[in-house]
Amino acid sequence: MLFDFAGLSGRECYKLLVATITPRPIAWVVSQSAGGRLNAAPFSFFNAFSGDPPVIGIGVSSHEPGRPKDTGRNIRETGEFVVNLVSEETVDAMIITAIEFEAGVNELAQAQMATLPSLRVKPPRIATSPVAMECELIQIVDLGQDNGLVLGRVLAMHVQDEMVLDAERRYIDTPRLNLVGRMHGTGWYARSKDLFEVPRIARASWTLRADNF
Repeated sequence: MLFDFAGLSGRECYKLLVATITPRPIAWVVSQSAGGRLNAAPFSFFNAFSGDPPVIGIGVSSHEPGRPKDTGRNIRETGEFVVNLVSEETVDAMIITAIEFEAGVNELAQAQMATLPSLRVKPPRIATSPVAMECELIQIVDLGQDNGLVLGRVLAMHVQDEMVLDAERRYIDTPRLNLVGRMHGTGWYARSKDLFEVPRIARASWTLRADNF
């Protein structure tokens, strides 16, 4: 079935995107206002976009037109934020921080999540997150109606010690991170434990096929 987005509302487009682009990694963003007030919120329109320079991107929308989220406002004000990754063990706390609290509410306090100081930016990182990335803002690409694509450069990454296989070679025990991904609907998530390996094919071992298949 064809869904022509030209004739669909924004909400309808959103529903089709989140029902099909899965699983999506979750950026659990800690930000801080210019006045020092902390905020934490999860975003599943998130991924890595470059390794050199190390750049991540997060789609930050508004609660409603004219009511931007604290995360977007804080990043615009300070240019700093921390992306924490969500493990299965921290899902319940992450869900609490997803509640649409009134502006100024400290979601970390509501979820009773301890923090640790960051090295390169002012916002702290979530202590129990297996991975935390300290980021500085590169730019915000305006997508309209208070929506923006936040592009940030990763300045430092914290990985829990027990998740590091070889620090010198930068080898991480990825399965042990036990990360979760966002699925469809309002409350579905996926575990990252069901893995299978497909080796890459070397060009030298591949015989070109005819184009007329």
